[in-house]
Amino acid sequence: MTAFLLSVHVLAAILTIGPVAIAASMFPPALRAAAHDPGNPRKTAAVAILHRITRVYAVIGAIVPVFGVATGASLGVLGDAWLITSMILTASAAAVLIAVILPTQRRGLESLDRATDGALDSALDAALDTAPDRGEAVPGADAATAAGRSLAMATGVFNLLWAIVVVLMIYRPGSTTGV
Repeated sequence: MTAFLLSVHVLAAILTIGPVAIAASMFPPALRAAAHDPGNPRKTAAVAILHRITRVYAVIGAIVPVFGVATGASLGVLGDAWLITSMILTASAAAVLIAVILPTQRRGLESLDRATDGALDSALDAALDTAPDRGEAVPGADAATAAGRSLAMATGVFNLLWAIVVVLMIYRPGSTTGV
């Protein structure tokens, strides 16, 4: 049973945490690119898709610690310091994801929507031959760029926490496997 639990735990981690880490890492540059070209529907759609991947896989990723605790219980290591540290780091990564990354992505999308509305207004002004000066900033673009910068840092912290958890899971101080 332990081998099954461990297999499901590792497989779930790869299939759920991996996409969250990648999509969250890709989001900030995609948001900046879309903010600089708000009239490009492909760039806007890419940002929306990356947010959706992050959000959906984060929910599904809740099974990873569930199977991790079950595996730890079947191995009899729930009281070991390396596992307790891993659980604290996992909870910290989840907190960063829930409290910082997902809300900041949502705010970035909202500011991108405002920038897109501004681009549409500019196109309408141009069609009516009352276009504003070209030096005028697109509304919402600066907010999207700022959200992208802070999000890149939070995503880096999230990924670093998971990297440490992976190292602890493989190294397992006090392990009798000799690894």
